[in-house]
Amino acid sequence: MLNFDLSEEQNIIRNTIRDFAENEIAPVARELDEKEEFSLELTKKMAGVGLFGMFLPEKYGGSAMDYTSYIIAVEEMARIDGSQAATVAAGNSLGIGPIYYFGSEKQKMDWLPRLCNGEGLAAFGLTEPEAGSDAQASKTTAKLRNGEWVLNGSKIFITNAGTEMSLVSTIQAITGTREDGRNEMSCILVPNGTPGFEAKTMHGKMMWRASNTCELYFDDCRVPEENILGRRGDGFKQMLETLDGGRLSIAAMGLGGAQGAFEKALKYSQERYQFGVPISRFQANAFKLADMGTEIEAARNLLYKACWLKSKGKQYSKLAAMAKLYCSEVMSRVVNQAVQIHGGYGLMKEYDIERYYRDQKLLEIGEGTSEIQRIVISRHIGCR
Repeated sequence: MLNFDLSEEQNIIRNTIRDFAENEIAPVARELDEKEEFSLELTKKMAGVGLFGMFLPEKYGGSAMDYTSYIIAVEEMARIDGSQAATVAAGNSLGIGPIYYFGSEKQKMDWLPRLCNGEGLAAFGLTEPEAGSDAQASKTTAKLRNGEWVLNGSKIFITNAGTEMSLVSTIQAITGTREDGRNEMSCILVPNGTPGFEAKTMHGKMMWRASNTCELYFDDCRVPEENILGRRGDGFKQMLETLDGGRLSIAAMGLGGAQGAFEKALKYSQERYQFGVPISRFQANAFKLADMGTEIEAARNLLYKACWLKSKGKQYSKLAAMAKLYCSEVMSRVVNQAVQIHGGYGLMKEYDIERYYRDQKLLEIGEGTSEIQRIVISRHIGCR
């Protein structure tokens, strides 16, 4: 028999993170967005409530929770603010995840406890100026010389790589040529502060303005040979598996953001009077809200099923792509209608719905565009 009830622990997680987001993040979200400021204080507080390493065993500093609990936490963060949710999602799925799933025991013990306890953040360097959706077109190289990897190249749009808390980045680089003539890709851990490695914060973003986004540069950057993550040549496979988990967190951001925008639109429609009655009574608005609620419920069920598959060790790649695609596009539809319900006020920065409207767009682009998700899904269902 199907059971849609969350566990007691999962409900506690939801309530705890919801209270934290409403009390600690909501009061400063608009100001941080306006100043385009990454908050060290807030990130430390997020670590303090256990938001980093939730799905890791306690031996590595984690909380030993199931993946659904982590996704619920991201959802609740995104309900209030996309920037802080992005810091948590990238810090876990893209930063902590590769080290935990592919790293040696020494690498895990060296980095994971520090990444879980709030000492620092990790990043994942994949995207390059000329290699976005076509990740195999990477040009960054890592050549093995005298027991060291020598990295040259650059990355762009990398989250969490350039803050005072940033400790290490997992970098996908070309380490040779395969027998079939294609590039051999490997992932290499590059600690912040390594000579030849520079992280430059990007400014002028439309969305996620309070999260850290960087360009990374490598100029004869040398790290020990042992810094390779897993086996040489497994980098592209590691990247794909990392993105599967990352898609779930992006989906959670879409779901949480849609929920937050829906709640703001509903509240506004109940308080805003026109022609002597709340505008929620007008069928045009009531139907908008009904559609929002329906799509959010469908999105939540799809995402939670994908998380259940991952937690059970079952194949979840198809549903991860579906959830990422659907949740991000549901938020797009919800925020669009939420702004419409707000009318002219929805275009003003003093109303949070304006920020939700901006923050949504990245969800259709980051961690694989909506077009890429459709390619992934079509291959899973047999369109070859």
